[in-house]
Amino acid sequence: MQQDSLVEYGFRRTIITVTAVCCALLEIVDTTIINVALNEMRGSMGATLSEIGWVITAYAIGNVIVVPLTSFLSQQFGRTHYFAGSIILFTVCSFLCGNATAMWELILFRFLQGVGGGALLVTSQTIITEVYPIEKRGMAQAIYGLGVIVGPTLGPPLGGYIVENYSWPYIFYINIPVGIIAAMLTLRFIKSPKYGERQAASQIDWWGIAFLAGAVGSLQLVLERGQEEDWFSSGMILFFAVLCALCVYLFFWRELTYKNPIVELRVLKNSNLRVGTVLSFILGFGLYGSTFIIPLYTQNSLGWTAYQAGLLMVPSSLMTAFMMPMIGQAIQRGVKQKYLAAMGMFLFFIFCFWGYHILTPDTGSDAFFWMLMLRGFAMSMLFIPVSTLSLSTLRGKQIGQGAAFTGMMRQLGGSFGIALITTFMTRRNALHRGDLINHISPDNLAFQQNYQGMVANFMHHGMAPNQAQAAALSAMDGSIMGQAAVLSYMDVFLYIGLLFLICVPFILMLKNNTSQGKVDVSASH
Repeated sequence: MQQDSLVEYGFRRTIITVTAVCCALLEIVDTTIINVALNEMRGSMGATLSEIGWVITAYAIGNVIVVPLTSFLSQQFGRTHYFAGSIILFTVCSFLCGNATAMWELILFRFLQGVGGGALLVTSQTIITEVYPIEKRGMAQAIYGLGVIVGPTLGPPLGGYIVENYSWPYIFYINIPVGIIAAMLTLRFIKSPKYGERQAASQIDWWGIAFLAGAVGSLQLVLERGQEEDWFSSGMILFFAVLCALCVYLFFWRELTYKNPIVELRVLKNSNLRVGTVLSFILGFGLYGSTFIIPLYTQNSLGWTAYQAGLLMVPSSLMTAFMMPMIGQAIQRGVKQKYLAAMGMFLFFIFCFWGYHILTPDTGSDAFFWMLMLRGFAMSMLFIPVSTLSLSTLRGKQIGQGAAFTGMMRQLGGSFGIALITTFMTRRNALHRGDLINHISPDNLAFQQNYQGMVANFMHHGMAPNQAQAAALSAMDGSIMGQAAVLSYMDVFLYIGLLFLICVPFILMLKNNTSQGKVDVSASH
């Protein structure tokens, strides 16, 4: 059905906005909520650590395969049916995940859940943008940004609470009532505009779909499993890396030569979108990387529970939620997006540099508060300007393709970030441990005093001399490992911060659309 206008007002716009934000939150929260339940799932399923890791990997692969296809699938099936169908698939698979009795079932249903969830993120952005008039689309991006930025930090505390008070299947079951309501509201309120004729089966770029799935699926698998499998020393990782490279080459060749490409790569000729996809990648790197590294540090080095570690991130999310509407208003009033984005990048660098200076083996929770509030402030200044800058010089159907590119790159940025942080920390940990051990020698007076004091303390508690000496060495080794880990966390903060600082001059080189963020999405996906 051709719609003269997709803009809504009053109650209908409120319902559509709430529905779209809830769907985006469903997808993003499920990316992180499961992390704190892996041990319980592993024990329940009798799985190895390697096997249970596939629960995360399968979801990520399904997700990243579908994101770049959302524009095509929305046109092919109609947005209302495609969006509602994706919600239903996500919800049904959530129920099946909670009822899984074998690892292969859980992994399969998580993959299908990721396929359903992939549509929720990008399509929600387009729906929210379209129901607002042009002069209020900066605010629309702010509302959507609440779900994208706040979602990853809600997962760990919510998952920790559910695991501590109920059991791991309820991590999936909580999606069911929200999914049912969202599907009903989608069918009732969300319009399905017509952008072009539905393609016949013979016209569909099946090879393009296959090459795209092979490329991004293989890449996601390499990123998720690379560190555990010791990267290219593993035959499996090497095989999928080669497969990824081959599929990328074939995908680009196919899309640039086929009459009806599944993804219109020529849209990347737009300079703002090219830079915007890179910035979206870096934004995902920082967002998911910092959400990953801070709970990891507090749990492993400070001994916090998953619930405590998750709660630490909540004030940062609240700051983001508080600032998002203000940033949207600033854009509507004519503040240039590139200046906001550059300031956000610089503030994120300050956040990382702050973290680099305060991390110790016994840092208190109070030390994190203002640092994390700054992170929330920086994220609020990044998401909306990067989104609007990426799309502001596109027109018509190009906007749907552009939104799919930026969404995919943000997801891949998060995957790259976590994979690189894990690998980097493992290697820096070994390096720092070696450096610290080199300072231990019989000639080191401080070492001898500390060692003799520990031996005397253990003997005072009833240990034999040889047992006390072994216990003292073991305790000192544990202390060295703890210090090496903290030094590795410090390195991660420093290098992430430098990455964001380097981006500042490139953002300032971007063009500003004369309409200041008024993006025409009348023919987006």
